[in-house]
Amino acid sequence: MAVESCGDIHALPEDCIANALSLTSPKDACRLSAVASTFRSASQSDTVWDRFLPSDYPHILSRAVNASESLLAKFHSKKDLYLHLCDHPILIDGGTKSFSLEKWSGKKCYMLAARELSIVWGDTPQYWQWISLPESRFSEVAELLNVCWFEIRGKINTKELSPGTNYAAYLVFTCKSRVSGFEYQPAEAFVSIGGHESEKRTICLDPEGAQRQRYQIVPRRLGLFYQRLARVQRQLDVPTEGNTEYPKQRSDGWMEVDLGECFVKEGEDGDLELSLMEVNGGNWKSGVIIQGIEIRPKSFMHPENDDYWSWSHGENVLANEPVPVKSGQHIVEVKPQVSTSFMFVLTWKEMSAYHLEHSSIDHIHIPFDQFEAEAHRLLDF
Repeated sequence: MAVESCGDIHALPEDCIANALSLTSPKDACRLSAVASTFRSASQSDTVWDRFLPSDYPHILSRAVNASESLLAKFHSKKDLYLHLCDHPILIDGGTKSFSLEKWSGKKCYMLAARELSIVWGDTPQYWQWISLPESRFSEVAELLNVCWFEIRGKINTKELSPGTNYAAYLVFTCKSRVSGFEYQPAEAFVSIGGHESEKRTICLDPEGAQRQRYQIVPRRLGLFYQRLARVQRQLDVPTEGNTEYPKQRSDGWMEVDLGECFVKEGEDGDLELSLMEVNGGNWKSGVIIQGIEIRPKSFMHPENDDYWSWSHGENVLANEPVPVKSGQHIVEVKPQVSTSFMFVLTWKEMSAYHLEHSSIDHIHIPFDQFEAEAHRLLDF
């Protein structure tokens, strides 16, 4: 029996289009909203954005410091709620964690406050002190005064996270005017699930560590003997820049350093455990202020991610200049060839980001509406 096909997608009910859009991703739904007015209307539907929200979001919101009822009543649509959770992390569990969504995928993101972490000597006032900073999302942060044994641990149950997702953990911190003790003795980080340890990472908490490593800077206060000793120790003990993680600046003014990553499997039930320690150097350390540890999907599209293909990289590519690319534990320089397809993809990503930022795009849709009306007129002619 012959099946009659319908060549006009606009004849489909809006609910049908909305259901189809809900099977894609937030990024794709925003792209498709520019196809036609029918898609634009369907992409605003609660049917679409309810699917993009985590299935347990009502339970998560019930744990918010502020009443979840007021949070839900504040927004007129599920899309508004989704975008709010992407851009404004909410405090949960008595203010010891924050929850947000990764904008491009809707995956869950958490930050464990410093109070939620296990910090060795953290309750000893001569080593650590708890202070308040207006720029922190939490009421307290931990300031390192002076400690020899530096060890921080944290954990979160994998049921809290999005299944089938590769997660990375980041120490979020800032520094006083001067950091000491981390210049030439890096820390070690581990990320594991259920006791199965991932690869060990070497972490430098000195904000100027990359520059020191590159130019082999030795503080002037060291005598000649200790300068030579430090130089020998760097050559023997300290890993090279290629396999050491250095702090990076975040958009919120804090710094972060990548502690490692783990893949959360479907149906996995266990603790994602994190640790950062430096106990081998024997030197005293100070000057670091810990806000917490953020756990978020490892994605090349995340603006805080070191794999994010930013416009700064794009400008280098368009100029045909070498671009630093991370390959495993090494950073290599690649000189790419400019292509029209690359320029198209780069522009497409930026336009998708623009649509997803909830900007006013009515002026963009005016020519689409005009072309659509003209197409219908010619079909009826």
